[in-house]
Amino acid sequence: MSQEKKCFKTSIGGQALIEGILMRGPKMQAIVCRTEDGLVEKTEELRLLRERYPFFGLPLVRGCVTFFDSLVKGMQALTYSASLVPLEQQDEPDKIDEWISRHFPEEKAEKLIIYTAVILGIALSVFLFIFLPTFLVSLLKPLTRSYLVRNLSEGLLKVAILLAYMALVAHMNDVRRLFSYHGAEHKTIFCYEHGKPLTVENVRPESRFHPRCGTSFLLVVVLVSILVNATVRVANPFARVGCHLLLLPVVVGISYEINRWCGLHDNRLSAILSAPGKWLQRITTNEPDDGMIECAIRAMELVIPEAVGSDAWGQ
Repeated sequence: MSQEKKCFKTSIGGQALIEGILMRGPKMQAIVCRTEDGLVEKTEELRLLRERYPFFGLPLVRGCVTFFDSLVKGMQALTYSASLVPLEQQDEPDKIDEWISRHFPEEKAEKLIIYTAVILGIALSVFLFIFLPTFLVSLLKPLTRSYLVRNLSEGLLKVAILLAYMALVAHMNDVRRLFSYHGAEHKTIFCYEHGKPLTVENVRPESRFHPRCGTSFLLVVVLVSILVNATVRVANPFARVGCHLLLLPVVVGISYEINRWCGLHDNRLSAILSAPGKWLQRITTNEPDDGMIECAIRAMELVIPEAVGSDAWGQ
């Protein structure tokens, strides 16, 4: 095997679903879920904003666009995978979903439910990682006398909240299986990057810790926010929250560029920057079983482009 083949880095990425895997290639997206009747597949062609509007492909801007697009596409995929679960195992829809379903046509209701879930998810993240740390630190007067100490305290609290949240949900049975599918996704991508045939036997020994994981991106966002928010020099907690919200696109944009740079380079600096994300993956990935690996392999096969190398990272 050539050295070039060994070092190949693909832009193909994935997401764990309910009993399934989402894989996104440069042109196609595939969902493969395991049901009582076997594997169910769903593919669609990707239409990226940056291809139609070059502005959205500019550095810093592309990070925000990619982040929001991934949220929407990911929520759509999760909703689809949940619909494949047998009715007797499905949870009762919440009141918001019921209200939307009663007042809108089915197709429009489905889109509204997805966008509502995305908005609520963003709102929860804003509360946990912006509002809560800012107001908790504001209650501790010794920490508010210095802007440097205050910003560092808020940042450390954000990291603690993220780790505590991940560790807490990791103990839920459904989430444990979700994290196992996450591990299957990483192992399959590694196997493909190493130029090996995509078989269960080849995928199984690969590492479940991948340097270009979306989970790592979340941790990078938190860490970058500590540096960016250090520029905020206002004392009022409500004003601070407002400033942090205004700076959020900057934080996401910078974080995306860091992840992109780390994916393109193999040196000591990129290893240091990628290390915290790999540590976090010890919580967010589990070892998969062979059935989960089969799902990931099939999803990967459906999105690998015909033109060899056209999915190289950074293109």
